[in-house]
Amino acid sequence: MLNHLSQQDMKDLLKAYGLQANYMERYGKAYKIYADQGMFALKRISPQAGMDFIRQVQFLYQRGYNRIIPVYPALDGRYGVLYNGGLYYLMPWLPNEEKEDRGEKHQKMFRELARLHGLSAKEVTISKEKRQEHYDETAGSWDRQQEFLAEFLERCEKQVYMSPFELLYCTFYNEISQALGFAKKQLESWLEQSKETEKARTVIAHGKISTEHFLYDERGLGYFANFEQSRIAAPFYDLLPFLSRTLHTYPKRFDECVDWVRTYFSYFPLHEDEKHLFFSYLSHPGPIIQVVEDYYTGQKRHEVRSVAKLQEKYWLLKNTEYVVMQLTKGPEPASSD
Repeated sequence: MLNHLSQQDMKDLLKAYGLQANYMERYGKAYKIYADQGMFALKRISPQAGMDFIRQVQFLYQRGYNRIIPVYPALDGRYGVLYNGGLYYLMPWLPNEEKEDRGEKHQKMFRELARLHGLSAKEVTISKEKRQEHYDETAGSWDRQQEFLAEFLERCEKQVYMSPFELLYCTFYNEISQALGFAKKQLESWLEQSKETEKARTVIAHGKISTEHFLYDERGLGYFANFEQSRIAAPFYDLLPFLSRTLHTYPKRFDECVDWVRTYFSYFPLHEDEKHLFFSYLSHPGPIIQVVEDYYTGQKRHEVRSVAKLQEKYWLLKNTEYVVMQLTKGPEPASSD
């Protein structure tokens, strides 16, 4: 939570940067500072997370990646100022004037994400035993989910009168089961593809990519903001939550989403084993299985809301299925016109 800063708090904080604010206003989770030297953004982060955040940003700058909103050092060289239990950091305030449509901004964001991952990519050692252990744990969990889905189907079909939820579940069962089977096959392919290597790639992941966190300067160049959740992770760590949020809507053909991911792949191609693991996690129907489990155990057993939730997660399943099928079949052939 962002603590409210008084005028005196702000004066004390900005003194560390040699700035004097003429005016300030709350702007979401940041403060917008108007000073003689220009406009600035001041944000608060926990000291524990702040150390990692600053370390990641400095590392990226050292690797030549400069499309992150810069963090200004204080007069004593520190990149954060401890104050009242929080770590505050200062950045320039970007105008963020958008001059293109939504799709173009996403394309630029995914190109920059690919560059970010490419410049920070690093190989780490992961033993064959660790890979096998991950496979066994994940596949075992998914096998138990498959058994649960089949058992619940059988229970529903034994009812003389099914509830609306049970009837809808029986209608969706085959597609949920097929998605789970596809996810497991991709997981098996990942294990097969990676069994001859003990190396895996990690990157610095942004942690929460969104066009709201991709801002333009006065020249129209895009910069990543809100790097506070950045971490060392697998290359597709940024893609999965973004896709889950984007596809969580009514049914539609998400061709633009397919294009955005292909843009990322064209600038930062995934290795074959990484692709299989990515498609495995992406296609796994976890959200809809969770709704069924909650209904089965009696949690959230409000029939109307449960039916609505099941329908909503089914749409997510179908939207995800479309994107996965488009991406796994490869790029569209070039036009002969």
